Amino acid sequence: MTRPGWTMTGWVIGRRQILAGAGAALATPNLGRAQSTAIRIGEINSYTAQPAFLQPYRYGWTMAVEQVNAGGGINGRSLETLHRDDAGKPEDAVRLAGELVNSEKVALLSGGFLSNVGLAISDYANQNRMLYVASEPLTDALVWSRGNRYTFRLRASTYMQSAMLVEEAAKLPAKRWATVAPNYEYGQSAVRWFKELLTRARPDVSFVAEQFPALGRIDAGATVQALAAANPEAIFNVTFGADLTNFVRQGATRGLFERRRVVSLLTGEPEYLDPLQDEAPENWIVTGYPWDQINTPEHATFRDAYRRRWNDTPRLGSVVGYDTVMAIAAMLKRTTAVETEAMVDAMAGLKFGSVFGPVEFRALDHQSTMGAFVGRTVLKNGRGGMADWRYADGKDYLPPDDVVRALRPQS
Repeated sequence: MTRPGWTMTGWVIGRRQILAGAGAALATPNLGRAQSTAIRIGEINSYTAQPAFLQPYRYGWTMAVEQVNAGGGINGRSLETLHRDDAGKPEDAVRLAGELVNSEKVALLSGGFLSNVGLAISDYANQNRMLYVASEPLTDALVWSRGNRYTFRLRASTYMQSAMLVEEAAKLPAKRWATVAPNYEYGQSAVRWFKELLTRARPDVSFVAEQFPALGRIDAGATVQALAAANPEAIFNVTFGADLTNFVRQGATRGLFERRRVVSLLTGEPEYLDPLQDEAPENWIVTGYPWDQINTPEHATFRDAYRRRWNDTPRLGSVVGYDTVMAIAAMLKRTTAVETEAMVDAMAGLKFGSVFGPVEFRALDHQSTMGAFVGRTVLKNGRGGMADWRYADGKDYLPPDDVVRALRPQS
């Protein structure tokens, strides 16, 4: 089916560009490079490595750019995006950042999905004094231990989402816990914070097993067997994508989830629930995105516009892509010049209206206060979803300022 706004030829070309691999230029529709006065954004992401999240992200990003430009742009200047695919490799992301800055003369950098890739772009931005508005990388190192003047992050971090889940996990009677997470920066950070925060809230709990399978290469049978051998009463899961699908299937087959509660980061996001269809787990405590149940004016407007534009339902990636552009646009309207230091100053303390409501990029650590939805998974009409959910405002799930200053030595 041809999506509105895309010709069939245009869509096929777009797919070929995505599959061309790292360094492929993916031009935003309707924005020609002939616009010499356009404000250029260099956007780097793991399109071929993480398509489930990043295809909806591109749709959200594109829709936001179109809306900004249709409204007159930024003081009469349009936004233009130069997309690049890092294929999930930090070294490719750094190389592409250099090309965008030095050859394409972009005004700022954005994007990022995997935490190790986001850290690599952040280090490049700091060394080269370029603004980097990170969309998705969740590791807290991005704004704390390795935070710098030039890097800002939109999504709620591993600390924030772990704190939201700990609030629910602490209510469970379970005392013996096990964890499973992908063995890279994001998974390690999430497990670290969950263990620390839950132990602080419930000194009577213990962690009896940890599994850190390689990202994208989980041996789900062996992982499930190792967790079951430790006989935990509850499990903290951080796997996502294909790893989550394999883990859920093997866990269900081998009875791992019987009489055990599971607390799971990101699993309520449709990107990861939809592929499971009627195999989606039930009654897991999760962070996610119940897109079909959120009826605030901001979200309803976004959801309806997205469905008209793409003839599809939004995913969380759609929101992240859209809000990243809207944050950049709000910053550009606030700044005195499209120049790095002025833009960095404008990002610090920036407030804008996101799809989920008001958000602020804190001047203290450059972390936004965007929140997340916390609830439990349910199976309805042959697909997974969320029930009993609430919106956890990000500003309520961050440490005190003095703790943040200690965590962010460069501040």
